[in-house]
Amino acid sequence: MVPQSFIQSLTLVASLLSSTVWASTFVVHEKRDSAPNGFIHLGSAPDDKMLNMRINLAMGNQAGLEAALEQASSPTSPTFREWLTKEQVESFAAPTSETVEAVTEWLTSFNITSTPATPAGDWVKFTIPVKVANQLLNTEYSIFNHTQSGQTSVRTLQYSIPSDLQPHVKAVHPTTSFNGPLRGRAPITAVSAARFAPSLEERATVDCNATITPACLQTLYGIPTQMVSSSTKSKIGVAGYTPQNADSEDLSTFLKEFRPDLPSTLNFITELYDGATNVQDGTQAGLEANLDTQYTVGLVNGIPTVYEDIGYTVQDGPDDGYLDSINYLISQTSPPLVFSTSYGFDEESALSLSLTVAYCNAIMQLASRGVSVTFASGDGGVASSPDLQCEGTPFPPTFPTCPYATLVGATQNVPEIGAGLTAGGFSNYFPQQSWQADAVNAYIAKIGNTYAGLYNASGRAYPDVSAQGGTVEIIINGHVDYVGGTSCSSPIFSSVIALLNDELLSAGKSPLGFLNPWIYANPQAFNDITIGNNPGCGTEGFSANEGWDPVTGMGSPNYAAMRTAAGL
Repeated sequence: MVPQSFIQSLTLVASLLSSTVWASTFVVHEKRDSAPNGFIHLGSAPDDKMLNMRINLAMGNQAGLEAALEQASSPTSPTFREWLTKEQVESFAAPTSETVEAVTEWLTSFNITSTPATPAGDWVKFTIPVKVANQLLNTEYSIFNHTQSGQTSVRTLQYSIPSDLQPHVKAVHPTTSFNGPLRGRAPITAVSAARFAPSLEERATVDCNATITPACLQTLYGIPTQMVSSSTKSKIGVAGYTPQNADSEDLSTFLKEFRPDLPSTLNFITELYDGATNVQDGTQAGLEANLDTQYTVGLVNGIPTVYEDIGYTVQDGPDDGYLDSINYLISQTSPPLVFSTSYGFDEESALSLSLTVAYCNAIMQLASRGVSVTFASGDGGVASSPDLQCEGTPFPPTFPTCPYATLVGATQNVPEIGAGLTAGGFSNYFPQQSWQADAVNAYIAKIGNTYAGLYNASGRAYPDVSAQGGTVEIIINGHVDYVGGTSCSSPIFSSVIALLNDELLSAGKSPLGFLNPWIYANPQAFNDITIGNNPGCGTEGFSANEGWDPVTGMGSPNYAAMRTAAGL
């Protein structure tokens, strides 16, 4: 009888030999010199700590998908707005058999079995202990503490993969991406509520230069007020993240107060993912969640609104939520045709380049199917995030600057000016896009050497558009509150797109889909904002100007002009 100890020794030797074969060809796939500011290294992660790993595999035909999207989104293309089907997108995104076999062989050598995380199989997932992850990636995972929140995460500053896998593996997560709790762009309490009305019953006639309501937006932008058909094919979604809760009772109060012409029974559809729970208790209602649902349901006149509520575990970290929200929509047969997110962080200090690009490619898949993906641009001016310490250093870009997303800045006052908090500038991860080159280069020429060296003039410029983000009235726990920021702007602008989609679909036409090429090709469809600037990093920031600028983009919505530009 063979001793058990001998069998265990053979198993250990076999495991070491397997990992040694791979380790002999390991090359560094990604690294960072240190954890971002605000994170403290607490020591090595325990060997038995479990990690939920994901690997992004190379698409089988990414170039083909990019070309197909360019043809569908370019206003001069003969196939303009001929969006791809779910199956067509998956055929482009699916990895080649060579990629699948190579990655599977690598994982199997460590006794790891993965499962697809997306319909196309371009993401795979598995759960392993830290000890195995260290061997798999020739690294050492550590525990890092985010000092502001007290949240800990397991990450590494460098990892490697076998050299022959480099063409097949695009990103591995969690590895070198760091992020604290999801940062809402806003809402921030813009002003003291006492300055306005202490209660709903005592509210005076609204002055739109002081506070913004749905009626103000309808007047300012020419947004229609009539209910859409019950058979509408348009649908809008907004992202929510734990611990934010969108309260249905507050929405009913909001509709009674600000949209009495609509049924107060209108509600949002809640979809829960990653263990999220949308608690219906007014005392736990979230400013961000209520803002996003009230300024979609309250503007889209009966178009179905989906509140996509994403939870997260401390282990995985909130950066997973962004990817999950897009991948969940990709997996749906009929996702919302507009999807707004009012959360984000900083481009380079948080997510690695590989994970950012992988996330952007997921947005590209969704955009190819005719979905308009919008994001609040951020509330730190040229600093991207409020209170970011960046004086005397290059302006840090916001996240995401993905070219397939439409970034929305903020305006304020009536007549509108650019809101000083608007995060706007130029990406260091993504290059300037052809559809924005003329408008952006014209602005760069106007400012000459101003801030030379502090921004990447050849980077993807943002925001693309803007909408009101000054003092916006919402209902929270039954009472009026006032919030401001680009968090307000994104759902407002997205609601305009949802209404246009309703008209287009009713006329037998395709939805607007990926917006950016159309936006820059139709400057006359927007209210050009020429006053305002976005200070930060110890500077006055960029200034608004005629045409595109890094404060208000191409401008705010003009519904009638947008309707004409859309072919209605």
